[in-house]
Amino acid sequence: MRDITLSELQNIMRECAGEDEGATSLEETPNVSFEELGYDSLALLETQSRITREYGVTLPDEGLAEITTPQALIDYVNGLVRSA
Repeated sequence: MRDITLSELQNIMRECAGEDEGATSLEETPNVSFEELGYDSLALLETQSRITREYGVTLPDEGLAEITTPQALIDYVNGLVRSA
């Protein structure tokens, strides 16, 4: 399985949240909280589901509560991918 990048996460989140291409780039703001970036819990749940399908890893709900930034999510998912 391959690592997820900030660009790939951006594409997934845009599709899940229904954003346009002009939204703030996650590559420019990797350590800004999802809340500050305007992502709600529904968008994050859909993102979780998409990552599970596309990257073959299971993201436990309890672990996601502590993940508040795009970079933290990337690091967490890539850790799961590498250990699979």
